[in-house]
Amino acid sequence: MTTASHGVRTLHVSRVHLVAVGSAVSVSRAFVRQTLAHWKLSDYAPDCALMMSELVSNAVKETGFADRQPKSWEITAAHVVAVQLRAIGEVLYVEVWDRSPLVPVKQEVTAEAEGGRGLHLVEALAKDWGIYRPPAGGKIVWAMVPLASLPSPSLDGPTLQLRMPDGVTPPPGPVKQQASTALMQRVLDGLRQLL
Repeated sequence: MTTASHGVRTLHVSRVHLVAVGSAVSVSRAFVRQTLAHWKLSDYAPDCALMMSELVSNAVKETGFADRQPKSWEITAAHVVAVQLRAIGEVLYVEVWDRSPLVPVKQEVTAEAEGGRGLHLVEALAKDWGIYRPPAGGKIVWAMVPLASLPSPSLDGPTLQLRMPDGVTPPPGPVKQQASTALMQRVLDGLRQLL
């Protein structure tokens, strides 16, 4: 029996805020692998990590320092991206928030092109994807993946806290709150759709 036959929906959410630098891409992949392993969904990690890294790479290009490692004094609240994994029942969402109002555009790709394949990969791996404009501002680019089984994390307290290397999260402040609010709005909208 599936969850749909019982009308039961579980909700699992995990997010992290990152400074929009090149290393955010590899940190976001590690976040996906660690979270999905904890949720006992490791089979989905390769595809979801690839989608997350493509979306984070786009966000870093739009709002951060894609071409170089900035000096610490150059990093401001404007250079924050937030990544989130959200499972509602048997559907997993890979989500990336950034402050830029610009919508990512699928580029026409030729055999000679060195880049521009990111959204094509997301489209190929996800059942659906899109852009959400939360009331808190910025945008969330999301990708949806159907799950064959429900997440089943062990509830052992300390392992529920995601541990990230020192220095990869931005300081608390208005942009971090804006990102958290935007992602939570997306969760609430998803829950409303279930009603």
